Amino acid sequence: MSEAVTYELLHIDKNSGARRGVIHTPHGDIETPIFMPVGTQATVKSMTPEELKDEVNAQIILSNTYHLYLRPGHEIVKEAGGLHKFMNWNRPILTDSGGFQVFSLGDLRTISEDGVEFKSHLDGSRHFFSPEKVMEIEEALGADIIMSFDECCPYPSTYEYTKQSMERTTRWAIRCKEAHKNTENQALFGIIQGGFYEDLRKKSLDDLIALDFPGYAIGGISVRRA
Repeated sequence: MSEAVTYELLHIDKNSGARRGVIHTPHGDIETPIFMPVGTQATVKSMTPEELKDEVNAQIILSNTYHLYLRPGHEIVKEAGGLHKFMNWNRPILTDSGGFQVFSLGDLRTISEDGVEFKSHLDGSRHFFSPEKVMEIEEALGADIIMSFDECCPYPSTYEYTKQSMERTTRWAIRCKEAHKNTENQALFGIIQGGFYEDLRKKSLDDLIALDFPGYAIGGISVRRA
């Protein structure tokens, strides 16, 4: 079975090792490196899809699983034909897992091995994200690239907590991969964690590579204090 998303390496800079390439997706190609505009709730604020294409030449847009789950709801987006039709965008889309947004809720969320229980920042209603639930949501949204559910540690965090968090992220990644079914149209990426500890990041990377994801993201760098 062919992968939904593939990477074609075009050039490696002999001095820096920087790479230039093309990511092939079901909704078109992405020339890398690339700036990816953020359309949190299925829209890039103050810009139309036509402006993003014609004036910015955006090749891919990021949308947010947490916010779309709360409003308007992933079921509504699915009924509308998925994010591409919902937002009138025929180019590639990436959805994050909601891990960072849940992390940023602070006292409004509780993390366990099963997942994260949290209160909506909109109305205080209670919700629960497990790796399986996040896969259900992201499959309904229908983006080309989707991210596995991860725990994003605050900065600073102790070595012990960061290690526990990193290992939980790996276990959640396994559950995400087992739950993800739409492999013909979506690529599920793993997320490297481990805080600012080099050995933990190396362990996270090695463990995720062993799971053979089609792509990987560097997580947990741009974070604030809890």
